[in-house]
Amino acid sequence: MYNEIINLHKEDLKKSVEHFKNEAGKIRTGRANPSLVEDLLVDYYGAKTPLKQIASINTPEPRTIAIQPWDRGALGAIETAIRNSDLNMNPTNDGVLVRINIPMLTEERRKEMVKMLNQKGEEARIAVRSIREEILKEIKDAEKAGEISEDDEFAGKEKLQVVVDEYNKKIEELRAKKEVEIMTV
Repeated sequence: MYNEIINLHKEDLKKSVEHFKNEAGKIRTGRANPSLVEDLLVDYYGAKTPLKQIASINTPEPRTIAIQPWDRGALGAIETAIRNSDLNMNPTNDGVLVRINIPMLTEERRKEMVKMLNQKGEEARIAVRSIREEILKEIKDAEKAGEISEDDEFAGKEKLQVVVDEYNKKIEELRAKKEVEIMTV
Protein backbone atom coordinates (compact mmCIF):
# COMPACT_ATOMS: atom_id res chain seq x y z
CA MET A 1 0.00 0.00 0.00
CA TYR A 2 2.73 2.52 0.92
CA ASN A 3 4.57 1.62 -2.31
CA GLU A 4 1.51 2.72 -4.27
CA ILE A 5 1.39 6.03 -2.40
CA ILE A 6 5.09 6.65 -3.14
CA ASN A 7 4.75 5.58 -6.79
CA LEU A 8 1.82 7.96 -7.29
CA HIS A 9 4.12 10.87 -6.44
CA LYS A 10 7.27 9.74 -8.30
CA GLU A 11 6.14 11.71 -11.34
CA ASP A 12 6.07 14.88 -9.21
CA LEU A 13 9.61 14.14 -8.01
CA LYS A 14 10.77 13.61 -11.60
CA LYS A 15 9.17 16.91 -12.60
CA SER A 16 11.08 18.71 -9.82
CA VAL A 17 14.39 17.33 -11.11
CA GLU A 18 13.45 18.07 -14.74
CA HIS A 19 12.47 21.65 -13.84
CA PHE A 20 15.84 22.16 -12.13
CA LYS A 21 17.61 20.71 -15.17
CA ASN A 22 15.80 23.20 -17.44
CA GLU A 23 16.50 26.12 -15.11
CA ALA A 24 20.18 25.18 -14.85
CA GLY A 25 20.38 24.98 -18.65
CA LYS A 26 19.36 28.62 -18.89
CA ILE A 27 22.36 29.79 -16.83
CA ARG A 28 25.17 31.11 -19.04
CA THR A 29 28.45 29.25 -18.98
CA GLY A 30 30.56 31.26 -21.42
CA ARG A 31 29.88 28.64 -24.09
CA ALA A 32 27.13 28.97 -26.65
CA ASN A 33 24.12 26.82 -25.82
CA PRO A 34 20.76 26.91 -27.65
CA SER A 35 18.91 26.49 -24.32
CA LEU A 36 19.93 30.06 -23.44
CA VAL A 37 17.49 31.49 -26.00
CA GLU A 38 15.13 28.71 -27.13
CA ASP A 39 12.35 29.60 -24.65
CA LEU A 40 12.65 33.34 -25.25
CA LEU A 41 9.23 34.76 -26.16
CA VAL A 42 9.15 36.58 -29.50
CA ASP A 43 6.31 38.86 -30.59
CA TYR A 44 5.51 36.91 -33.77
CA TYR A 45 2.57 38.41 -35.67
CA GLY A 46 0.98 39.65 -32.45
CA ALA A 47 1.41 36.39 -30.49
CA LYS A 48 4.13 35.70 -27.91
CA THR A 49 5.80 32.58 -29.33
CA PRO A 50 8.83 30.65 -27.99
CA LEU A 51 11.84 31.18 -30.26
CA LYS A 52 12.34 27.43 -30.78
CA GLN A 53 8.91 27.27 -32.50
CA ILE A 54 9.72 29.85 -35.16
CA ALA A 55 13.42 29.31 -35.85
CA SER A 56 16.25 26.83 -36.08
CA ILE A 57 18.82 27.45 -33.32
CA ASN A 58 22.35 26.04 -33.48
CA THR A 59 25.89 26.69 -32.36
CA PRO A 60 28.27 26.77 -35.35
CA GLU A 61 31.16 27.79 -33.08
CA PRO A 62 31.74 27.32 -29.33
CA ARG A 63 30.91 30.97 -28.56
CA THR A 64 28.30 31.75 -31.23
CA ILE A 65 24.57 31.03 -31.39
CA ALA A 66 23.01 31.19 -34.87
CA ILE A 67 19.25 31.63 -35.16
CA GLN A 68 17.64 31.09 -38.55
CA PRO A 69 13.90 31.82 -38.61
CA TRP A 70 11.69 29.89 -41.01
CA ASP A 71 10.06 33.21 -41.90
CA ARG A 72 12.58 35.97 -42.63
CA GLY A 73 9.97 38.53 -41.58
CA ALA A 74 10.59 37.44 -37.99
CA LEU A 75 14.28 38.49 -37.97
CA GLY A 76 13.58 41.94 -36.51
CA ALA A 77 11.21 40.57 -33.86
CA ILE A 78 13.79 37.95 -32.81
CA GLU A 79 16.53 40.57 -32.59
CA THR A 80 14.27 42.83 -30.49
CA ALA A 81 13.28 39.99 -28.16
CA ILE A 82 16.93 39.10 -27.51
CA ARG A 83 17.90 42.75 -26.90
CA ASN A 84 14.98 43.27 -24.50
CA SER A 85 15.62 40.04 -22.57
CA ASP A 86 17.62 39.85 -19.34
CA LEU A 87 20.42 37.95 -21.13
CA ASN A 88 22.50 41.11 -21.73
CA MET A 89 23.40 40.00 -25.25
CA ASN A 90 23.76 42.05 -28.41
CA PRO A 91 22.53 40.14 -31.50
CA THR A 92 23.56 40.94 -35.08
CA ASN A 93 21.16 40.52 -37.97
CA ASP A 94 22.62 39.86 -41.44
CA GLY A 95 19.27 39.51 -43.24
CA VAL A 96 19.34 35.69 -43.08
CA LEU A 97 20.54 34.82 -39.58
CA VAL A 98 20.59 36.41 -36.16
CA ARG A 99 23.97 35.77 -34.57
CA ILE A 100 24.80 36.13 -30.90
CA ASN A 101 28.42 36.18 -29.78
CA ILE A 102 28.81 34.99 -26.21
CA PRO A 103 31.46 37.04 -24.38
CA MET A 104 33.88 35.42 -21.97
CA LEU A 105 32.68 35.56 -18.38
CA THR A 106 34.79 37.23 -15.73
CA GLU A 107 35.69 35.29 -12.59
CA GLU A 108 33.33 37.48 -10.56
CA ARG A 109 30.46 36.83 -12.99
CA ARG A 110 31.15 33.08 -12.89
CA LYS A 111 30.86 33.12 -9.10
CA GLU A 112 27.53 35.00 -9.38
CA MET A 113 26.31 32.33 -11.81
CA VAL A 114 27.30 29.57 -9.37
CA LYS A 115 25.39 31.36 -6.59
CA MET A 116 22.33 31.53 -8.85
CA LEU A 117 22.76 27.82 -9.69
CA ASN A 118 23.00 26.92 -6.00
CA GLN A 119 19.86 28.92 -5.29
CA LYS A 120 17.96 27.03 -8.03
CA GLY A 121 19.32 23.74 -6.64
CA GLU A 122 18.02 24.64 -3.20
CA GLU A 123 14.61 25.49 -4.69
CA ALA A 124 14.54 22.03 -6.31
CA ARG A 125 15.43 20.36 -2.99
CA ILE A 126 12.68 22.34 -1.27
CA ALA A 127 10.20 21.11 -3.89
CA VAL A 128 11.32 17.51 -3.25
CA ARG A 129 10.95 18.06 0.51
CA SER A 130 7.42 19.39 0.15
CA ILE A 131 6.48 16.37 -1.97
CA ARG A 132 8.03 14.14 0.71
CA GLU A 133 5.90 15.84 3.38
CA GLU A 134 2.81 15.26 1.29
CA ILE A 135 3.62 11.56 0.88
CA LEU A 136 4.37 11.20 4.62
CA LYS A 137 1.00 12.73 5.42
CA GLU A 138 -0.73 10.27 3.08
CA ILE A 139 1.09 7.32 4.67
CA LYS A 140 0.13 8.53 8.18
CA ASP A 141 -3.48 9.03 7.09
CA ALA A 142 -3.56 5.50 5.65
CA GLU A 143 -2.27 4.12 8.97
CA LYS A 144 -4.85 6.12 10.95
CA ALA A 145 -7.61 4.87 8.65
CA GLY A 146 -6.48 1.30 9.27
CA GLU A 147 -5.49 0.71 5.63
CA ILE A 148 -1.90 -0.17 6.60
CA SER A 149 -0.28 -1.39 9.80
CA GLU A 150 2.11 0.58 12.01
CA ASP A 151 4.98 -1.58 10.71
CA ASP A 152 3.98 -0.74 7.14
CA GLU A 153 3.91 2.95 8.05
CA PHE A 154 7.46 2.69 9.40
CA ALA A 155 8.63 0.70 6.35
CA GLY A 156 6.93 3.26 4.09
CA LYS A 157 8.79 6.12 5.76
CA GLU A 158 12.11 4.31 5.27
CA LYS A 159 11.36 3.51 1.61
CA LEU A 160 10.28 7.12 1.04
CA GLN A 161 13.55 8.44 2.49
CA VAL A 162 15.52 6.19 0.11
CA VAL A 163 13.52 7.54 -2.86
CA VAL A 164 13.91 11.16 -1.72
CA ASP A 165 17.67 10.68 -1.23
CA GLU A 166 17.88 9.30 -4.78
CA TYR A 167 16.19 12.40 -6.24
CA ASN A 168 18.28 14.78 -4.11
CA LYS A 169 21.38 12.97 -5.38
CA LYS A 170 20.25 13.53 -9.00
CA ILE A 171 19.77 17.24 -8.28
CA GLU A 172 23.23 17.46 -6.68
CA GLU A 173 24.85 15.64 -9.62
CA LEU A 174 23.24 18.03 -12.11
CA ARG A 175 24.25 21.02 -9.98
CA ALA A 176 27.86 19.87 -9.65
CA LYS A 177 28.14 19.18 -13.38
CA LYS A 178 26.76 22.62 -14.25
CA GLU A 179 29.09 24.29 -11.72
CA VAL A 180 32.08 22.71 -13.45
CA GLU A 181 30.76 24.01 -16.80
CA ILE A 182 30.37 27.51 -15.40
CA MET A 183 33.79 27.64 -13.75
CA THR A 184 35.66 26.21 -16.77
CA VAL A 185 37.33 29.01 -18.72
